[in-house]
Amino acid sequence: MDLTMAAANPENTPQNNRAIMAFLRHHAPFSSMDDSHLAHFAEHATLSFYADGDVVLSPDDGMVQRFYVVKQGLIRGERLNKETGQVEPTFEICPGECFPLAALVGERPTRTLHRSAGDTFCLSIDHDAFVTLFSESDPFRDFCLRGVSSLLDQVNKRIQSNAMASIGSSNSLDTPLDRFALRNPIVCTPDLPVRKAVAKMHENDVGSIIITDDSRQPKGIFTLRDLRTMVAEEKAPLNTPISQLMTPNPKSLPTTADAFEAAMLMAEHHFAHLVVVDEENRLAGVVSQSDLFSLQRVDLVNLARTIGTAPNLQALVSFRTDVSRLVDTMLAHGADSGQVVKIITTLNDITVRRVIELNLRQNDPGIPFTWLTFGSEGRQEQTLLTDQDNGILFETPEGMTPDDVREKLLPFARKLNDELAECGFTLCKGNIMASNPKLCLSEEEWDDWFQRFIESSTPQNIVYSSIFLDMRSIFGPEEPLKRLLNRVLERIRKNALFQKMLAANAFERKPPLTMFNNFRYLNDEKKHSLDLKRQGLAPFVEAVRVFALANGVEQANTLERMEELAKIGFFDAKDANAWQEAYSLIQAIRMRAHQEMLQNGEELTNYIDPDDLNPLDRRILRESFRQAQRLQQKLEVTYQL
Repeated sequence: MDLTMAAANPENTPQNNRAIMAFLRHHAPFSSMDDSHLAHFAEHATLSFYADGDVVLSPDDGMVQRFYVVKQGLIRGERLNKETGQVEPTFEICPGECFPLAALVGERPTRTLHRSAGDTFCLSIDHDAFVTLFSESDPFRDFCLRGVSSLLDQVNKRIQSNAMASIGSSNSLDTPLDRFALRNPIVCTPDLPVRKAVAKMHENDVGSIIITDDSRQPKGIFTLRDLRTMVAEEKAPLNTPISQLMTPNPKSLPTTADAFEAAMLMAEHHFAHLVVVDEENRLAGVVSQSDLFSLQRVDLVNLARTIGTAPNLQALVSFRTDVSRLVDTMLAHGADSGQVVKIITTLNDITVRRVIELNLRQNDPGIPFTWLTFGSEGRQEQTLLTDQDNGILFETPEGMTPDDVREKLLPFARKLNDELAECGFTLCKGNIMASNPKLCLSEEEWDDWFQRFIESSTPQNIVYSSIFLDMRSIFGPEEPLKRLLNRVLERIRKNALFQKMLAANAFERKPPLTMFNNFRYLNDEKKHSLDLKRQGLAPFVEAVRVFALANGVEQANTLERMEELAKIGFFDAKDANAWQEAYSLIQAIRMRAHQEMLQNGEELTNYIDPDDLNPLDRRILRESFRQAQRLQQKLEVTYQL
């Protein structure tokens, strides 16, 4: 049964409109919209009641004509599982959440039957009112385009996903830390005995206590894990001053940082509590692992810690399924593609470090080294489909030659490469791996190699630039690589010819659009397909790298390079934002395709057939490629290509 109060109804009074606006302000994207646009929604809104089991929207209804927001109750999506012949729930839509964006913006019928679960009230507006909001409200349009592409369509294609409860929540990984209801943290002075500190933690039911000075600046942190270690290893009696057992100088973030930064820091260092400070570095609060992931119902930190403490190679191999499952859930809960690739890269880094640590226990070659990573991992842009691009930088011990060092390190590196392959990092077909003697070099050898690499500017070296100019260290001393990179960047800034050759090579990476803005398909055996990495992402990566190197930008990540180029005024801020969005949307479609391939037991590739996408995603993909063309036009003008 559908009992409706139309917008023209006299009951739709200013008081009712204010109530509708107040409700909307608690939910994304309305919480970011102007009052005038919320008023437009309220003035045109219809409130409808649906009894338990009523069909709200069906694929049989034809092109969708209304935009809905759940006011009270629950809407459940249902689809026919073609394999079992059974109708199965696909997602649940809770109060404050919207539907059906993909169908409405794509101007097509919904593919999912929407049914009320219990007594339910929905607010809705007609197509014309929706179009007005879409055209006039930037936050609303952004939500419709990015949300549909990277989130809601993902949900519709995952029949058995059960992690949908917080989709559309105003809390997400972008939430600033000062938006959390941070508990007043439990603190103590450095001289307090451990026994009394633990008693304070127990009384307040918390897992950590912050040690502060008289100005409330954090000097250390003590957690329940520290207590377990202290007792198990009999480190000290309970009357010991806590300053002797605390973790000094705890990692912290400002209140302006967001939940994603906190998640990455906690995952990288395997700790479960993070200190939050104000602009004067005074204690503002504490975010725990459970606080953070109550937002997303995803435990990234726990998975990172589990990988980082894996007892053997077999355990590491088994964790790759957990990484895939985490990516699936993060996408479903609204993490954008830039966040997801950093999550994947962080977990990959932890896996690589653990493989190295396990091998050092068994057969330490006795030579300190820095493990380098190049290409997409160097840029922190890995997806689940990745191969190995790595190398070794070492300091030559006194009394040894570089060849002596290689004799010890190369067998060790070969074992590492083989075991990483077992963990899912396929061996590089081009042998860009640490077990290659040409990529296991001293700092002086690497410096000489890069100098010849830049000065000779051969076609092969230009091809190599896409790999070796995006590098970072993930194990071992970082200072040797910093010294090396500073010299490399300085040489590139001074070498206009090398820059121009890099630009000319990047300009050859054409986005797959014809002059009439139709898709330009591959000519090989993958007919009617696009390679989202080579044709879609590479034009952005290659062009942005040239501009970054020429302007002394040290970051390797493509999105961060764009942001920095905008900060220094080389990119117009609006252009940079459009290019970041386009790059992220292509990456999102690529990752979604990878997840579907895994679900179907298919080999991972970067190929998609655009006909498999819904109309909205095809439109977004075409626009993203057009943005790549605009970026290349800037490259063409800057370097007179």
